[in-house]
Amino acid sequence: MGRLTQIFLLVVLILSRTAYTYAQEALWKELTTNSMTLFQQGRYSEAIKVAEKALKVAEKTFGNTHPNFATSLTNLAIIYRVQGRYAEAEPLYKKSLALSEKTFGFEHPQVATDMNNLAVLYKVQGRYREAELLHKQSLEVWVKTLGKYHPYVAASMNNLAEIYTDQGRYAEAEPLYKLSLALFEKALGPDSPQVAASMNNLAELYRAQGKYGRAEPLHKLALGIRERFGPDHPHVAISLNNLAELYRDQGRFIEAEPLYRRALKIRKKALGPQHIDVAQTMNNLAELYRVQAKYVEAEPLYRRAMAVLEKALGSEHPHVANVLENMAKCCRNMGKEEEAEKLEARVKEIRSKR
Repeated sequence: MGRLTQIFLLVVLILSRTAYTYAQEALWKELTTNSMTLFQQGRYSEAIKVAEKALKVAEKTFGNTHPNFATSLTNLAIIYRVQGRYAEAEPLYKKSLALSEKTFGFEHPQVATDMNNLAVLYKVQGRYREAELLHKQSLEVWVKTLGKYHPYVAASMNNLAEIYTDQGRYAEAEPLYKLSLALFEKALGPDSPQVAASMNNLAELYRAQGKYGRAEPLHKLALGIRERFGPDHPHVAISLNNLAELYRDQGRFIEAEPLYRRALKIRKKALGPQHIDVAQTMNNLAELYRVQAKYVEAEPLYRRAMAVLEKALGSEHPHVANVLENMAKCCRNMGKEEEAEKLEARVKEIRSKR
């Protein structure tokens, strides 16, 4: 849970006039905006209800072949994916992709966007072969329609590199990350958020390989760029968290702890105490304490992280299983064998269903 590497997820709002009333169209736009706002705040259960209503309004107002209907399908699928409701998200993504292909033809940027979104779903499910194929197809469409120097091309390369990183195909991932970074710098400037995100991703690749000397300066550069947009921006917390992970991997615990604490403070302030990113940082800080045998400090953080994740994502989400697994290790270290076994059984049950 220490990484946040996805640069972008395109949700295209296509607002076109039809024969229906302005009021109906305005309602759809309002519902769509509200659902995405709730989603960004981590209020997923509320976001789903609003997004489902937006989908119904879109179908009634525009019809089930209209691009706005496809947009509502995608938005609802995104929220389902984050909640781990993959079986519900997949048919929505596929239907949106089919509509885009029918509306715009196979070689259109919107079709590439829908391919990218479906590939992201496959990636989190570990369906790497399917994800890789879709990312390659979307990359080809974007290069052909937007040119090889467009930021979408850079982002597509980044996403393909993530597929390779997750599979340990580091030699294939590295040149894609580097090219993506160069394209972002050329298209958007050296201080853009996308450049910082790309640096972060390349640094995380190096961290995964134990190349700490290469990872650290990139993380620090990314942090510097992000701090220019405000010291309390959520993206600053991402860099702080990942730099702390790097220090933890090296046993530099004294340097890691204040970074985790600052990241946690930023996320609580910017996102609210019930956001999944807050839970992520709690889990990471707890892991830092656990590896130092500070079990009394670690245990309550695990419990709070688990409570936030269960409320936001449900009790059977993979992120919940990750925290349960870490907490089980902590309990075993503390001699709480019975509780550790119960936690491990829950982990096994969740993962067997996935």
